[in-house]
Amino acid sequence: MVKAVQADAAPLRLGVVGVGVMGSNHARVLAEMPGVTLVGVADPDDKQADLVRRTLGCATVPDIRDLLELGVDAVSIAAPTHLHRSIALAAISRGVHVLVEKPIASSVEEGREIIAAARRAGVTLMVGHVERFNPAVQAIKEALRDEDILSIAITRVGPFPPRMSSVGVVIDLAVHDIDLISWFTESEIVEVQPQLSSAKAEREDIALLQFRTASGVLAHINTNWLTPFKARDVQVATRRKYVMADLLTRQVTECFGFQPDGAYSMRHLPVGHAEPLRAEIAAFVAAVRSGTTPAVTGEEGVASLEIAMRCLRPAQAEAPRKGPRRVAG
Repeated sequence: MVKAVQADAAPLRLGVVGVGVMGSNHARVLAEMPGVTLVGVADPDDKQADLVRRTLGCATVPDIRDLLELGVDAVSIAAPTHLHRSIALAAISRGVHVLVEKPIASSVEEGREIIAAARRAGVTLMVGHVERFNPAVQAIKEALRDEDILSIAITRVGPFPPRMSSVGVVIDLAVHDIDLISWFTESEIVEVQPQLSSAKAEREDIALLQFRTASGVLAHINTNWLTPFKARDVQVATRRKYVMADLLTRQVTECFGFQPDGAYSMRHLPVGHAEPLRAEIAAFVAAVRSGTTPAVTGEEGVASLEIAMRCLRPAQAEAPRKGPRRVAG
C-alpha cells in the first residue's frame, strides 16, 4: 500500500537529480508550483548545478545521498538512464517517492527491480512519459473514447541531437509512441516487426516499426534523426472516424460522417494549453499526496521499455498472436 501525504500538511519537499536540459526544466516547474518546495538539486557538474542554484535559489549537492540528507519527500530523476536504477533504489530505501524520466531504466530487469522496491517500501513510483500530458495527445485520447480503433500511424522525426550518444532513436524517440499506442488502445503490443538502419550515427538513427496489439490494432512508427526539422504527427483510423494531429502545433482534426459517395465532415477539436511537463509533475504530486495510482505506473514504463528492447533485437520471426478486439473507452 502506498503511503499518502496529507493535502493540508506542510508543502511537499522535492528534489531533482540531474539538471541537464530536462532536469533543469523539472526544477523550474517545481520551484513555481504551489504547495511544493524545491529543496535542492543534485548533479556532479558544478557549473550546471550552480546555474540552477543562481536561477532558482535552491541548494545544490553532488549526488542523491546528499540530496536525501536534505530531507526530501520525493525526487524527480532526470539523470542519464544508466543511473536510474541506483538513484531510484537509494531514494526508495529512504521511503522517498520517485518520479523517473523515461525510460524507467537501462533494462527491463532493472525496471522491475525498481518497481518491486517501491512496492515493498509503499512509495509512489511514476514514470515520466511526458507526451501523455501533451494537450493534443489528450484530445486524441478523448476523441477515441468508445471507438473501435483499426490502425495508428505515428511520425516522430528530427535532426540528430548533439547531446545523444548512449541510445538510438528507438529508446530516445520511439518509446514515447510505443507508450501512446498501448495507452490509446488500452491493449498490450504482442507483435513487433522492426526495420532499423544506422545511416550517420553509431546506433540506429532510422527506425520503421510495425506492431499489432492484443486487441488487433495495427500500428506503425516512423522515426529518425535525419530529418532537418522536427515533426510529430499522429493519425488514427477507427470504424467511424479518422483523427489527425500535429503534436507540435497542437492541432487535432477529426473526419467523420463518411458517405458512400466519398463525402465526409471535418472539425477541429478543442485542445488545451497546459505545459505537458507541468501537468506531469502536478499529476505526480497529486498521486503522492493522495496515495493513489500515478498517471503512468512503473509497470507501464517497463512494458514500453520491453517493446522498445524487442525492436532492437536482431531480426527474427515474430510468432503471430491473436486476441479479441477491444473497444477503447
